[in-house]
Amino acid sequence: MATVDVTVRGAGIFGLSIAWACVQAGARVRVIDPGGVAAGASGGIVGALAPHTPERWNVKKAVQFESLIVAERFWAGIDEVSGLASGYGRTGRLQPVADDRALEFAYERTEAAAVLWQGLAEWRVVPATGAPWEPPSPSGYLIHDTLSARIHPRQACLSLAAALRVKGCEITATGDDQGAVVWATGVAGLLDSGAGNGVKGQAVLLRLAMPDAPQLFADALHVVPHGDGTVAIGSTSERYFDDPTATDGQLDDVLTRARAAVPALRDAPVIARWAGVRPRAASRAPVLGPWPGRDGHFMANGGFKIGFGMAPGVASMMAGLVLHGRDEIPEDFRFYLPGTSKG
Repeated sequence: MATVDVTVRGAGIFGLSIAWACVQAGARVRVIDPGGVAAGASGGIVGALAPHTPERWNVKKAVQFESLIVAERFWAGIDEVSGLASGYGRTGRLQPVADDRALEFAYERTEAAAVLWQGLAEWRVVPATGAPWEPPSPSGYLIHDTLSARIHPRQACLSLAAALRVKGCEITATGDDQGAVVWATGVAGLLDSGAGNGVKGQAVLLRLAMPDAPQLFADALHVVPHGDGTVAIGSTSERYFDDPTATDGQLDDVLTRARAAVPALRDAPVIARWAGVRPRAASRAPVLGPWPGRDGHFMANGGFKIGFGMAPGVASMMAGLVLHGRDEIPEDFRFYLPGTSKG
């Protein structure tokens, strides 16, 4: 006789979030991961929960928006149960405007956000002031959005894991599949299924207390102040690499560029360097849904750079599918085996 209703394989952000949604719905859940909680890409340090631009609206942007809107309540509930801090904070984001053409686009997106973001967040153009916590802007203007948030990835996973244990969910290194099985196994799972591959990223953590400051996006870098007196900077995107967990001169370049762009970072000491491989689906969207030909098995993978931002929405959709057969997976996210067609 099965002792659990759902087995989740993978203790990264997708696996733990789906387990939480299932537990909240009354299911008995076991999470299995031989590496432990946040052993892969979910153990990173950056945690930029930043939206795509509010234009050319599509299903990925819509799900991301809905997830970012509910994220504060989602993480507050988890942290209350666990007694730990996920590091979540909706602190917004600043990014420079390069030139007059970019400024025109920025104003157009302000109008689009007023409609698409439903008055729940803003995308606006503001004058640059030259403050130390601002990236240089050739146009003299910055984009300030109030939808972006930050989270500490590893701390968030630890908070989720602790909350699950409080609710009676076992998290273990080994175990048999029982009940419905959700495969949220990151890069290894994408490679095994043929649904995608991995992209290496490198990031650096500085000691600098800016807990209430907005995150910055400048020179293609995310600069994210955390609530624990640190600032994370990332990341590289490497399709080809020899060592998945080693940092090198590419990270040195990231740090140099960030310090050139943000004066406040110039004297902040480095306290940690991180490298890992993030799961990137071939579709560039999360891969979700039933596993064709494997009754009772489901895929949830491919978070790549937006996994933490999408987690509340992904968890809700997957719990509804796994527990109740309610299939709300968007076609653009649906898992198809290689060689089969969509639709």
